Amino acid sequence: MVDPVRSRERMVREQIEARGVSDPAVLSAMRTLPRHLFVEEALAYKAYHDSPLPIGEGQTISQPYIVALMSEKLQVEPGMKVLEIGTGSGYQAAVLAELGAEVYTVERIKKLFYTARKRFMDMRMFSIKLKLDDGTMGWPDEAPYDRIIVTAGGPEVPMPLVDQLAEGGRMLIPVGGEKRTQELFMIEKQAGEIQKTNLGAVAFVDLVGSHGW
Repeated sequence: MVDPVRSRERMVREQIEARGVSDPAVLSAMRTLPRHLFVEEALAYKAYHDSPLPIGEGQTISQPYIVALMSEKLQVEPGMKVLEIGTGSGYQAAVLAELGAEVYTVERIKKLFYTARKRFMDMRMFSIKLKLDDGTMGWPDEAPYDRIIVTAGGPEVPMPLVDQLAEGGRMLIPVGGEKRTQELFMIEKQAGEIQKTNLGAVAFVDLVGSHGW
């Protein structure tokens, strides 16, 4: 493949900055992380293209712009405790770790879980903790979380995730019907009250399970 450093720079400049993502920490993380190591070797040449890619088991690694957008909207600060639902390839979790977060990530598909775990170990990303489980239930033993990010779509917001969000916390989650079309919602918890903001249309694979709010 072409020089990955140059490919990442072009990806950030043309796909991410050009669409309005401006957080310096997010841009730096996207420039730094070797995205081509998070896809199958046969697809490495497409790793920096402006599109999602299959990672097996009917799942995908999200489009680079969506990863950057969600990371920016999440407003992660170093030292924050972040829960991710849907580890997938591990790329989004790696971006969060690069931002200085303590990441807890849950994956329901065994093959993806073990592949991501090995990838994190090989890359020495020891601030990422993984769990093989139903993501709609979150990771209650480690709650509360300053931030929660859900990388799969469902018909409603799982109540266990709302419960595990810390006071003053923020969650991003795609919500919608079938056929991988959803609206991206930002959920904020302030003084015990829940506020929802619609950030626009997105397309994610389906989140399995239903414990809604």
